[in-house]
This record gives sequence, C-alpha cells and structure tokens, in this order.
Amino acid sequence: MAAKELSLGFYGGAGQTTGSNFLISDGEKRILIDCGLTQGCRFCEDVNRDPFHYDPKGVDALLVTHAHIDHVGRIPKLVRDGFRGTIYSTPPTREIAELMMMDSLGVLGKEARGEGKPLIYEEADVLKAMSLWKEIPYHEAFSIGEFSIDMKDAGHILGSSVFVCTYGGKKIAFTGDLGNSPAPLLRDTEALTGLDYLVIESVYGDREHEGVSRRKEMLEGIIEDTVRRGGTLMIPAFSLERTQELLYEINSLVEGGRIPKLPIYIDSPLAIDVTRIYKKYTNYFNSDARGIIKSGDDIFNFPGLEFTYTTEESKAIRNVKPPKIVIAGSGMSNGGRIIHHEKLYLPDSSSTLLIIGYQVPGSLGRMLQDGVKSVRILGEDVMSRARIETIRGYSAHKDSSGLLDIVAGSADTLKRVFVVLGEPRSSLFLAQRVKDYLGIEATVPTLGAEFTIPV
Repeated sequence: MAAKELSLGFYGGAGQTTGSNFLISDGEKRILIDCGLTQGCRFCEDVNRDPFHYDPKGVDALLVTHAHIDHVGRIPKLVRDGFRGTIYSTPPTREIAELMMMDSLGVLGKEARGEGKPLIYEEADVLKAMSLWKEIPYHEAFSIGEFSIDMKDAGHILGSSVFVCTYGGKKIAFTGDLGNSPAPLLRDTEALTGLDYLVIESVYGDREHEGVSRRKEMLEGIIEDTVRRGGTLMIPAFSLERTQELLYEINSLVEGGRIPKLPIYIDSPLAIDVTRIYKKYTNYFNSDARGIIKSGDDIFNFPGLEFTYTTEESKAIRNVKPPKIVIAGSGMSNGGRIIHHEKLYLPDSSSTLLIIGYQVPGSLGRMLQDGVKSVRILGEDVMSRARIETIRGYSAHKDSSGLLDIVAGSADTLKRVFVVLGEPRSSLFLAQRVKDYLGIEATVPTLGAEFTIPV
C-alpha cells in the first residue's frame, strides 16, 4: 500500500487570536475545524468578507470546538457560499452557537449599514446551518471517511471540545481554546496523551494567571473599593462563560457577607439567554458546582441581582444611584451595552472599569487597558478618569504553564506542535518553551500556510 499524506491548512487563527479556521484532508474527505469571525477594533473586520481559501462546496464536515463567535461566526457565510456537509459539536455548543450567530446579526447589520456594505450573512443562512448540525456527546467516537473522531472536554466554556482525529494510526488533536482549570463551574481540561501532532491555542502563551483564590480576593477588593468611593463598577464581560463565572463568584461573596449589598445588573440579553442554557446543562459542571446546586442554592440568583433584558430596563440603570455593579457585553468593549455605561461612567474618577478577559489589539477595551485617557465612544470623545483594573485569573484560557502541561502529556509521542490562536509574541514564546523544555518541534504557522503529515 502506497504511503499516504494528510494536508493541514491554516486559514484563520494563524498569527492572530481570532478567526479560528483549519482544514485537514486526506484527498478524499475534507474536514474543517471551526469557522470563526476575525475580530479587532470592530466586531467584524473586512477580512471576513473575503472568499474562503477553499471551496466550501467541497468540504465534507465541520467540527466546532465551541460557541465563541471567533470560532463560529463565519459558519453562516460558509453555508451561504455552498457548504452542505455535516456540522458536529456537543449539544450545548450547538444550542449556544445558534444564539451567538443570531445575536451577531444585530451588530453585523449595524456595522454593514454604517459602511454601506452588504451583510456577510442573513438569518436564513443561520437557520440553514442549524439544519446541518449534529450533536455528539463527549467520548462518543464517530467516523468521517477514514478519520475517526473523538471529543474531549476542553474545560473552556460550556460544551467546549478538543477534537482528536485518528487516521492511519496517527493522532492529530485540535484544541480550540483550552480552559483555565480549575474553573468555578466547569470540569478540568481532559488530559491529552499519545498524540502525534497537536494544534494548540496560545492566547496566553507568554503570560501567567493569578491563582483561583487570588482572583477572588482581587474581585472582592475592587468591589469594596468602588463601594467606598461611591462609584460604579463596570465589568465588560463576554456573555458566554465569563458572565456565568462572575455570577457564581459574586453569589459566594454576597451570601458569605464578604461584600456590601448593592445593586448588581446583568445588562445583556445574550448573557441572560446563555445563562438559561447553563441552567439546563448543569451535568456539564464540576462536582463542586453540582454539589452547591444540589444543596438548593441557585448560583445564578442572589440578593441585589437584576437581569435587565429590555432596552428600557438597561437605560433605567443610570437612574440608580451608585454604588452599583454593571456587567454587560461586549467583553472587549467593541459594541453592546457596555459602551453606553463606559461613555457615562469613564469620566467619573470614583468609578472603576474591571477588565477580566483578553482584549484584542485595537479594541476599545485594549486601549483603555493600555492607559489611553481619551477614547471615542458612540461618535464622541470621552475622557477616561475611572480606575482601570485587570484580573487575568478570570480568563477562560490556560496560561503559559498550563499550555505547556498539555503538550507535556504527549511528550513521548509528539512529532510536531503547531501553535495558533495567539498574538505573534505569545505564539512564538510558547513554541520556544515547547522546544526548550520538551525538545519537541514547534511551529507557528502563518495565515494560509499548508503542511503535509505522513501517515
């Protein structure tokens, strides 16, 4: 039998943090892993309008690691351009992805109208994508041609997966994003062993996080300080996972009497809808969280908490005298309701902006994090006099040491590691650590790069 090769293409998420999009093929079956939006200072960068590097009509399957928009945001465009294969993910990922893609239509439409450009997809394309979607539980292997696919728990967000593809006895894993374990709600990332090739994220490839206990102490301190100063604590939070983790932690602080009672607003329809899905899939939680729920504690409901779903409810928050906490999307302040609160409260020196997630270069959140004192919000120049705080321990991504540990799990068998989904400095740093500490070949692919894998 003649030797075969697999081709591996990096068509998004290479040399950048967002836009995850990889293609593996044996010449007969073509399998995509993720199809996400590339994001920066805008929700949808112009590159998302470009044609795909491959013919969507020739793709047989799409494996979705998780439901963040930079991993699923171009799926409707893929369908619009002719994809008719099967989409695979866990049940929660499918359910949340539909919410995320539908919700994005509003932001996409606003940006498109402002620039006089057509939408990259419409509601009908989302609905068509959902009709192609198949739910697969963790560890229930399935086949696509000669590929055998298994899904492991990535511990990143609800339903997130690592896809392990076995072909001709070789194992190739695609991590998607890996969780910052141990997490308040979710199970730890499952170990990866016996891999031959690994495509791994590197968002925090060059940085370390605060510990779990330290991040909670920092959150408590920031809340108490803002209360003392009589200000508003603004938390730009991703509607998916970060908001639910914050609710879990604040629930503990409130019910334990660790912070003063004050109004706490979840000002995001998407976050509210996602939280309902979290309540539905508590079997995906870790044992501690399940135990608390079993004891009768509603971890997403506590004194002072209000969910503001409508625009009118959101606007009414400004009438409530500080101190108060407002948790709203988007997580990088590149849209959503948080920018209305930032416009109102950033000039107030008694208020605080707490950043708890990765901020893409060029985003409003990154500019504020970097100390820019005058920013443009909703067409107006706004002075930033509020305190700007960052807690990296709430990141849903593994830090540099955590990522290295994942690679080390297959140190005896790995032939090559591909480092993706990170800023260049983060990816290069992690690749060098893999070489120096483990002696494994590590590559940082450029956008559009293609490799062959012997099998």
